[in-house]
Amino acid sequence: MLGLVLTENRYTAQIGEIIRRDPSLTARLLRLVNSVYYGLSTPVSSIEEAVFYLGIRQIRQLTMVTPVIEDFQKLTLQCAFPWREFWQHCIGTAILTHEIMETAQATPDDSDYIAGLVHDVGKIVMAWAFPDHFTEIHHQALQGGRDLLLIEDEVLGMDHAELGAQYLERHRMSDLLIQTARFHHHPEKAKNNERIVASVQIADLLIRSEKMGISGNYLEVTNEQCFAASGWKVLFPSAHETELAIAKASLSRTLEMMPQMLEGLV
Repeated sequence: MLGLVLTENRYTAQIGEIIRRDPSLTARLLRLVNSVYYGLSTPVSSIEEAVFYLGIRQIRQLTMVTPVIEDFQKLTLQCAFPWREFWQHCIGTAILTHEIMETAQATPDDSDYIAGLVHDVGKIVMAWAFPDHFTEIHHQALQGGRDLLLIEDEVLGMDHAELGAQYLERHRMSDLLIQTARFHHHPEKAKNNERIVASVQIADLLIRSEKMGISGNYLEVTNEQCFAASGWKVLFPSAHETELAIAKASLSRTLEMMPQMLEGLV
């Protein structure tokens, strides 16, 4: 499916036939196209029509999102947590990461989207491998007075960033994903792929500041913190203030549409 879509083949009947074989993907596709985001007066029930409305890029993102969520959901069954809202946070971060990268340095593929999608994989691994610790960490984080990373270090002796990176290393994932998991809170420390890591940091903060989904970190994030993040200097090391202002302003449109997009995707 992904190979077909990546060729930009716009034969919607052929694409629709392949989508139809995956019930989960079909459900997400129809839910997204019928969301408030598209404002259609008549509900869409045809897969071909949904493909027409969404376009190749949205379909490509759906093909990446669906298997990732379904695979990782199997690891989260033993811990009570708002997982649906967690995935909204992850997908929102992925979408915004891609938008940020397009303002700085467009990537030839969807690697930036995938990096944003799995940046918090350490939290899933924690829920699976250390459910009691995860529950205690979540309980303390809900108080909202301290940063999640500090609580994780105290309770588990390791934060989700390092845990996620070690998990991805063990499964021989790409260096990009490992770097993103490990340094998405401190992109200036990344040795490679620092621009994508920086974009993930900024996207993560913006999604949290707008309270879209739930990351598990309940410490409030202000707009000032978002726009003072270290990732901006990584992305635009010598940019004029005007260029930065334009880049930041271009994200506002995506943020406005994001709640409806996330409601349709998850």
